[in-house]
Amino acid sequence: MAHVVPIEAALRGIRLNSLPPLSLYVHLPWCARKCPYCDFNSHPTRLAIPETEYAQALVADLEQALPQIWGRRVYSIFFGGGTPSLFSAATIEFLLAAFRARLPLAPDVEVTLEANPGSAEAQKFEDYRAAGVNRLSIGIQSFNDRHLAALGRIHDSGEARRAIEIAQRHFDNYNLDLMYALPGQSVEEALADVRTAIATCAPHLSCYHLTLEPGTPFHENPPPVPDEDAAAEIHDAVVAELEASGYSHYEVSAYAKPGRLCRHNLNYWLFGDYLGIGAGAHSKLSFHDRIVREVRHRLPKTYIERAAAGDAVAERREVTRKELPFEFMLNALRLHEGFAVQHFTDCTGLPLAVIERPLREAEARGLIERTHTHIRPSARGRRYLNDLLELFLADD
Repeated sequence: MAHVVPIEAALRGIRLNSLPPLSLYVHLPWCARKCPYCDFNSHPTRLAIPETEYAQALVADLEQALPQIWGRRVYSIFFGGGTPSLFSAATIEFLLAAFRARLPLAPDVEVTLEANPGSAEAQKFEDYRAAGVNRLSIGIQSFNDRHLAALGRIHDSGEARRAIEIAQRHFDNYNLDLMYALPGQSVEEALADVRTAIATCAPHLSCYHLTLEPGTPFHENPPPVPDEDAAAEIHDAVVAELEASGYSHYEVSAYAKPGRLCRHNLNYWLFGDYLGIGAGAHSKLSFHDRIVREVRHRLPKTYIERAAAGDAVAERREVTRKELPFEFMLNALRLHEGFAVQHFTDCTGLPLAVIERPLREAEARGLIERTHTHIRPSARGRRYLNDLLELFLADD
């Protein structure tokens, strides 16, 4: 049975007049090989993936969750991993048909699938489009073979370029993932990656700073990554290059051509709701008097078994009134344009007065820019985002 954290009476003080937009996240946890920097819930396999059993578990999981989201329209679907492109297009088509039969999907629902640039995965791109996927997110990371090897990636630069060419034939909406501050990387090498991506005319780019996450091989045996000053120089050069090429830097790691923002991720950052199904998937669901977070069973085998038994959720808890301001800011302050003042109350059920003290301190320290209708992080606040967010942590 799921572990349920007791409800705090104080939470009953919130009241949501309307519910935020809803997205669906689908976790496909297998990959060909675990990268040394990856701390996601992904499981390398050399054996056949149990696609049929896992797809049936996903549908069972969704059916168990339906009472919590009944009648709510879904605006985006995201297949994440792992490496979702290891799954067949037939399985993706089966899942999308199952979702359509059980959920009211928006007519223009955004359906994203994460894909690796390996040759076997790229050959499936046309079939994914026919199955109903309308947006790809391709994990390029770098176009430099030396850096790809250092990251433990199993594709090379040639495969990366070919995957983009194939994607362009079938998708007008796609994202390229890049990483910077890589082991031994110079500013010019980082810019070379960015310029190659820009030359493809990709409508959306995600550029992430390589971080050495606890529990990963890179954390246990750190590679020679650029120091803090060098990484900051690379970051500034990357941002300048992308903005000069017409990309809007609308979120910490996201850049888009006009009108090409990622709807799914934008919903996360604006504190929208998402139902997460699949091994280890997280959910955030709002009701008129509470906000609930859930986590599914993490191991694929356990998840398949528990979903079949009607118990896919490993943990469920209600977000406390104290936690809500920080959780909202943790997302919304990632956006360069910030958020409308009314949006805070709409999504948390709390008056803005509950964060007036940290807002004033943030403004005094030059970390936010504020009007009577809007709050956004300043350039300084974006650079020192962790310091800004700490102001909204609830006192014990």
